[in-house]
Amino acid sequence: MIENTGFPDKLLDGVEVEWSSLEQIAKIKHGKDWKGLGDGDIPVYGSGGVMGYVDTPSYEKPAVLIPRKGSITNVFYVETPFWNVDTIYYTEIDTTKVIPKYLYHFIKTIDLMSLDTGSGRPSLTQAILNKLKIPIPCPNNPEKSLAIQAEIVRILDTFTELTTELTTELDARKKQYNYYRDQLLSFEKRAVEWKALGDVGEFVRGKRFTKKDYVESNGVDVIHYGEIYTQYGTSTEHAISQVRDDMAGSLRYAIPGDVVFTDVGETVEEVGKAVAWLGSEKVAIHDHCYAFRHSMNPKYISYCMQTANFIAFKAKYVARTKINTLLVKGFSKVQIPVPYPNDPQRSLEEQARIVSILDKFDALTNSITEGLPREIELRQKQYEYYRDLLLSFPKPEDPNPEVVA
Repeated sequence: MIENTGFPDKLLDGVEVEWSSLEQIAKIKHGKDWKGLGDGDIPVYGSGGVMGYVDTPSYEKPAVLIPRKGSITNVFYVETPFWNVDTIYYTEIDTTKVIPKYLYHFIKTIDLMSLDTGSGRPSLTQAILNKLKIPIPCPNNPEKSLAIQAEIVRILDTFTELTTELTTELDARKKQYNYYRDQLLSFEKRAVEWKALGDVGEFVRGKRFTKKDYVESNGVDVIHYGEIYTQYGTSTEHAISQVRDDMAGSLRYAIPGDVVFTDVGETVEEVGKAVAWLGSEKVAIHDHCYAFRHSMNPKYISYCMQTANFIAFKAKYVARTKINTLLVKGFSKVQIPVPYPNDPQRSLEEQARIVSILDKFDALTNSITEGLPREIELRQKQYEYYRDLLLSFPKPEDPNPEVVA
C-alpha cells in the first residue's frame, strides 16, 4: 500500500492488470561494432555506459537499453538517437501498449543479477529477457492504460529529477577532486623520478574461478575482476566474496600491500582499474586480475593509477578487440612518480602525506555517509521505495491481493 500519497491509490483502485512477456510488447535488438563509424555527437552505449560518440545511430526512438554482458544491472533509458555495441541490447517498444519509460522503471525493479547465465563475466541472454513479465494496467482500454502508465512515470520522475541535480553537483566536485589529484601527482618542480611499473615491482596473475564456486561463508576470500569496477574504490581491507575452501591450493593470491588491477574492461579507462589490498591476510584473485607487488605505499600507487596521465599512457598497451585487454608486458612500461627516489624513508613519508590529502578529497566525494553522496543515496532509496510500491502489481498467483499497486 502506498502511504501518505492518496492519489496513487485512486489511480490504481480496481484496475485490471495483464502480465505480458517482454517479447509481446518489445523486440530485443543486438548491438554492433562501432569502430568503423565516423566521429559525431551520437552516443555509443555499452554495458558500462557511454563509450564515445559517432555520426550514425542504430536507433532513433525512445528505448530501454539492457546489458548483454558485463555490468548487467546498468539499465538505461534513452530518448535521443544512439548506437549500441554488442554488449548491450536495445528494445523496439510497441508504444500502443507500453510507454518506454514505464518499461524502464519496471525493469529497474527486477533483480537482473539473479538471471545471470555467465560462468565468469555476467551475462543476460535474449531468451531469458524475452520471458520477463511486464504488468500492463487496463489491457482492454489502451487509452486508460497509457494514461496510468504516464502518471506513474510522472510521479517517479519527480524523485529522479532531484537525484539527477544532486548527481550533477557531485560530478562537478569529482572533476574538481580529479584536477587537484592530478596536479598533486604531477610533481612539478619537486624531487621526483618517473619509474616504470616493471622497475618498481612485479606482476602476479590470478587463477580462474566461476560463479558456481561461490559460497556464502567459511570459504576463501576472493576478489573478482568485475567487483573492482563496481564494488571497490581506491583501497579495501575486506573482500566481499568467497569461494569453496577446497579450492585454496589451486588459487593465486594478492598479499597485504599489493595493488590488484583488472586486465579487461568495457572501456580503455576500465582496463587496469585498481584497488589496493590492505587486508591483514592474503586474498585470492581472478585470472582477469593481476597483483602488483612492490615496496611503495599501496594507496599511493592506486591513486597514481587513477590520474589522467596514467590512463593516457596505459591506453597505448590496451588491445582493442571484442573485449579491451591489457597487454601486461607493455603495461609494465607505464611510469609513476617516485618522490625522493634516493631516500626510501623520505619517499614513503611523502607518499603517505599525499595519500592523507587525497583520502580527505576522496571522502568528500565518494563517502556514502557524508555530504552529497549520502543525500543522493537517500533520494535514490526514496525513489526505489515509491517505484516498488507503484509497480508491485499483483500477479495471478497472488492469493489475496489487497491493492493493485
